[in-house]
Amino acid sequence: MFKKLLASTIVGLFAFASYGQTIVSTSPQNKNVVLEEYTGIKCVYCPDGHAIAKSMQEANPDRVSIINIHQGGFAVPGSGEPDFRTPFGDALVRQSYQGSGFGYPSGSINRHLFPGRSMASGGGTAMSRSYWVISANETMAKPSYVNVALTADIDVDTNIMNIHVEAYYTGDSPESTNMLNVVLLQNNTRGPQTGGGQGNNYNHMHRLVDMVTGQWGEEITQTTAGTFYERDIAYPILCNRNGVPVEIGDLEVVVFITETRQEIISSNRFIPTVTAIHANDASVRCIEDIPTDCLGEMASFTPVVNIQNLGTNPLTSLNIEYSINGTSASFPWSGNIASLKSQNVTLPEVNFTILPNNTFEVSIPNDDNNANNVNTVEFESAPAGTGTLHLGIITDSKGNECRWNLKDSSGNLIIKGGPYTNNSYNYIRIDLPGEDCYTFTLQDIGGNGGSIAKLTDSNEKVLFETDGVFGASIVTNFSSDGILSTNSPDLEGVKIYPNPAQDILNVANAENTNIQVYDVLGKLILSKDNISINEELNVSNFRTGTYFIKISNDRNVTTKKFVVN
Repeated sequence: MFKKLLASTIVGLFAFASYGQTIVSTSPQNKNVVLEEYTGIKCVYCPDGHAIAKSMQEANPDRVSIINIHQGGFAVPGSGEPDFRTPFGDALVRQSYQGSGFGYPSGSINRHLFPGRSMASGGGTAMSRSYWVISANETMAKPSYVNVALTADIDVDTNIMNIHVEAYYTGDSPESTNMLNVVLLQNNTRGPQTGGGQGNNYNHMHRLVDMVTGQWGEEITQTTAGTFYERDIAYPILCNRNGVPVEIGDLEVVVFITETRQEIISSNRFIPTVTAIHANDASVRCIEDIPTDCLGEMASFTPVVNIQNLGTNPLTSLNIEYSINGTSASFPWSGNIASLKSQNVTLPEVNFTILPNNTFEVSIPNDDNNANNVNTVEFESAPAGTGTLHLGIITDSKGNECRWNLKDSSGNLIIKGGPYTNNSYNYIRIDLPGEDCYTFTLQDIGGNGGSIAKLTDSNEKVLFETDGVFGASIVTNFSSDGILSTNSPDLEGVKIYPNPAQDILNVANAENTNIQVYDVLGKLILSKDNISINEELNVSNFRTGTYFIKISNDRNVTTKKFVVN
């Protein structure tokens, strides 16, 4: 089902959805197709793949969905080029082939393995573009045991997309659990494309922006004939992804249901309905390039503000007023922003004195809707630390998905780590090469976070900390004075016994140290300071399971694992 509905119609559908099936067919249907196309802005043959995909969809507009996944070396942007990559691309590519020989463009039809058509030497679902049409036609001729439909509308006042999904099982699934996948795409993004013949003005379509329901979707636990399933999602639309503006008038939503993470059973797509209520409605959508790196007492930055036109009339001029910590200035802007489009406006450089809490505000003149005419951000300078760092990471049940890296101000890699074992405590001492501003990145290649981490300097100042809720990655900046800590008594001789323990855990050779005991979720269970050289810890009240004991003095740390049974 691929059609636009009036806003009033959508409201009626949402109201009725809670009482029963509204938009999905209950009659048996054949499968719809999802083409996951692997592409990149530097791939010379990718425009030919785009053309093939376009012809497939034009021939079957209600039955073919295209997801363009920018990934790999061909997708790496050069200086000044847009970054169309997402945190999801690597995992999708890894799923689609085995062995060698994977190339671009390639694509998977419904994540199905078509014998003899795999691009890679070891097999897999990824195929060269010459097989896409025949594979799609074969797929659309097969029956599906589940039908899926959706609607979506965007509230321009709240910047929320309301997505309503329905599925109806006309037959039994061979799997007791299926996965619902909702994917956000963006069309009509102008940018560079090697081989496209249009320079930097190539029109990128069906570009993957976000996997709304996560890397592999959400569980559907009832999958038998006659089952009706519905899901409502209130999705906040971000200002940009990787610095590329998200244009609400160019968005597309694709929904598909899979068996486990692999076989796509069927799918559908929808262009969200957007209502521009006012004739003249400019919005200060977001403020970008606010300094989050290392600042001295006096600082300067060049702010970028994204102005969005939510009105029906073109936006051609604005007097933009802005201030930082109470010091004001103005900037006369002129141009042409079409309805439901946005533009990044670079303001003149701002010089200011750093305060403990800094406030930057942007405002525009009154129009038909003044609720979105002001935007304010608050920021602090990045924390400052010493040259020796202590990093502690507690992984979840998928420790192999945890990665991290540390880079200097020039982007040079200093050190990296991961993957790790499941439910493990990992300690890393880092001696930095000198005074600089550094960037620390913690990643989860599964896209759902989970690892608890804390980064401190040799004075125990916290430079970074997360409870594990961060999605695919989390980034922080900090400065370092480059001063390394001096050596102190070696902690490698510390011993714990017995292991497993029942009532008493003995700690030997740990004079003048501090002890903290954590469970596998990172919760502090026990803490003792300045213990004697040999210490007895009462663990009789501990629950059966695995624990981590962190033993530290003022310069060094060691971590050991023990079990209570």
